[in-house]
Amino acid sequence: MALQLDTGGRPLEKIHIGGICASRNPTVVRTILGSCIAVCLRDPINRVGGMNHFMLPDCATGGLDSACYGVHSMELLINACMRQGAQRNALEAKVFGGGHVLKMRETDNNVPQSNIRFTIDFLMTEGIPVIAKDVGGYAARELYFFTDTFKTLMKRMAETGLNNEDMQELESEQAQFARQKAVPDPKDDDITLF
Repeated sequence: MALQLDTGGRPLEKIHIGGICASRNPTVVRTILGSCIAVCLRDPINRVGGMNHFMLPDCATGGLDSACYGVHSMELLINACMRQGAQRNALEAKVFGGGHVLKMRETDNNVPQSNIRFTIDFLMTEGIPVIAKDVGGYAARELYFFTDTFKTLMKRMAETGLNNEDMQELESEQAQFARQKAVPDPKDDDITLF
């Protein structure tokens, strides 16, 4: 069950795998992550923010035009923020996800680690500083992002195996995805755990 939170009158938008939401108007964006990644971008000068949710860095079969893949999702998020008035050279990022939530042996080349590496490398290459991150580990994450203030609320959910409706949905998405594919750490004091 989603957290009941005071959005301060902001609309609440929920995104799933392949989702992107960017807004100049104050908005709260929610998602639930397992091994997937969500990047929250903001332009603090123009007060534009946005978030994506992708499941893999790229597609082994070459179908990179889906927002389910980081290589395309990141460009779509950057462009969506710019269409709302953000300046590319002012963008800052927070990165979440890459949790090892499936009951599989962890390796350096598994989906969560590949997602984390891709995201950090992409942002570094693009010159977008990562000002906070919470990645890896073994728990899923519930995330709320306030596009106007860059405030981020994150809750680590119980590890895989619970009968919770959100966890079942997440495990199903992650298992389906897993079948398809056999920098110094910034301060994280801008993230509020709840």
